[in-house]
Amino acid sequence: MQKTFLLVDKVSTWLGHAFSWLLVALTFLITWEVFSRYVLSNPNPWAFDLMMMMYGSIFMMAGAYTLSQNGHVRGDVLYSFFPPRLQAGLDLLLYFLFFIPGVFALAWAGYFYAGESWAIKEISNITSDGPPIYPFKTIIPLAGTMLLIQGVVEILRCVVCLKEGRWPSRKADVEEVDVDKLKEMVHVSDQDIVELDKYIVSKEGATK
Repeated sequence: MQKTFLLVDKVSTWLGHAFSWLLVALTFLITWEVFSRYVLSNPNPWAFDLMMMMYGSIFMMAGAYTLSQNGHVRGDVLYSFFPPRLQAGLDLLLYFLFFIPGVFALAWAGYFYAGESWAIKEISNITSDGPPIYPFKTIIPLAGTMLLIQGVVEILRCVVCLKEGRWPSRKADVEEVDVDKLKEMVHVSDQDIVELDKYIVSKEGATK
């Protein structure tokens, strides 16, 4: 079962990484549009629509990836102090109460929403001669389906944790560098920082 967990994590991570490249394209698009509008006096009417579609795609496709990394925001002021079995029990309850119904509705409604858009070859009406948006709306059921699959894996992880008393491992990925890890990397302790603060204060006092 652990291999299945990690396989789904790998797919979610791959999709998250793939769609993250849209950030680079979005940066270049915004830069070009600003240059074209204010320097060349030649704004592109389709640019705003395309920016929204690119950002929306990134936002939606990052959902399953973030869930695979256990990165979604939660009120963990007390949660982090709970033992693993209690954490798993709470997660399991919330998955069935809120996550599964909401994400299933997203995927189900998104399927018909995208299908209707493809049927009429829908284009954006925000600007004149807007770009087609039916490919973008296809992202909605795709993102919902991937999020639902990853959610099922997380539910099974909760079940395993309830049985074994510890959380199953996850596929590791690049994370933000936190302060504690940074201190370990540069071999700096809290006491070193305190001593440095005292030294700076003493120097400032000597110069006055």
